[in-house]
Amino acid sequence: MKLQTNIPFNKQQHNQIDYGSKTILLGSCFTENIGEKFEYYKFQSLVNPFGILFHPLAIENLVTKAINRKYYSENDLIFHNEQWLCLDAHSKLNSTTKDELLQQVNHQIDEAHQFLNSASHIIITLGTSWVYREISSDKIVANCHKLPQKRFLKELLSVDEISESLQSVISLVRDTNPKVNFIFTVSPVRHLKDGFVENMQSKSHLVAAIQQVIEPRKQLYYFPSYEIMMDELRDYRFYNQDMIHPNQVAINYIWDKFKHVWCSEDTLNILTEVETIQKGLGHKPFNFNSESHQKFLLDLKSKIDSLRSRHPNINFS
Repeated sequence: MKLQTNIPFNKQQHNQIDYGSKTILLGSCFTENIGEKFEYYKFQSLVNPFGILFHPLAIENLVTKAINRKYYSENDLIFHNEQWLCLDAHSKLNSTTKDELLQQVNHQIDEAHQFLNSASHIIITLGTSWVYREISSDKIVANCHKLPQKRFLKELLSVDEISESLQSVISLVRDTNPKVNFIFTVSPVRHLKDGFVENMQSKSHLVAAIQQVIEPRKQLYYFPSYEIMMDELRDYRFYNQDMIHPNQVAINYIWDKFKHVWCSEDTLNILTEVETIQKGLGHKPFNFNSESHQKFLLDLKSKIDSLRSRHPNINFS
């Protein structure tokens, strides 16, 4: 008896992700989930330098600033609830001092600039088509930071507006990094605060816009994270208690699909080695000074040295 409908996948034959790849991941909170996998398995990666960015215009703004090294000034920062914040960045960058926030956001621009210019792959996960426009500046923001709602107007991006934004991102990066691969995906996290119907409308705009942009012959790809969650995992047991975010089982499931599509067999074998070492590094002995544990540590060091001799980019420090 078959109790699941499965999305068919073909192994990516060209431009695969391996341990020589440099990958930058941008977008919604699901980006953080997959980014943690890249970090755990010791790929060369940069995950959301400006924190979570939910919509395409926020990602476009970040990429534009990073590519052009357009730095922020004090006039771009806001003081609210005893913290300094930037409407282009996530609240995790907020600071109690203006200088610290300014230094941090501009450092992130430099880091993103370097990574975008040298990246082999850019993974962009779009979360929503709904955006908020600050009335006073007439500017669409990345994050409202719980400022009074009366300061913003809520708008829904059209399919054409989203596809134009994605095309701008592609053009900006490829002006300096013409061989980079783009992988687009839609976040499986439901934005139910917008409303049930509004969330479906939002996701449909994202899917339709991405389909206007992707072209594998031009190294523009789509990975169906949203479709896996909605179709293969269509059961609330795959959600967290909020019934909105995928739980760890679902995240692992989608990651497993992704790695088998985008990683070669050789890379998958290295992933297994890395996982063995990571579990060893996380091991907590009953007696640190015991002979068996010291032997275990020597064996673990030998595995790390062997792996690093073959792949110097892998760093467990």
